[in-house]
Amino acid sequence: MSMAVVGLMAGMALGFAGYFGGFGAFVLVAALGAVGFVIGRFLEGDLEVGDFLRGRERGDRRR
Repeated sequence: MSMAVVGLMAGMALGFAGYFGGFGAFVLVAALGAVGFVIGRFLEGDLEVGDFLRGRERGDRRR
């Protein structure tokens, strides 16, 4: 399935949630979708727990 189709389905789900459930449902669906996306990336091996827990080194600090 292409990323365009996945994006279309996510947009339609958010649209239905916003229309039928209001703004609260829209935010809930968006937050759960983001959590699912991150979990999917972990399961595919694209992310590691250390990526979130590791602090930045002094040389990498942006100002």
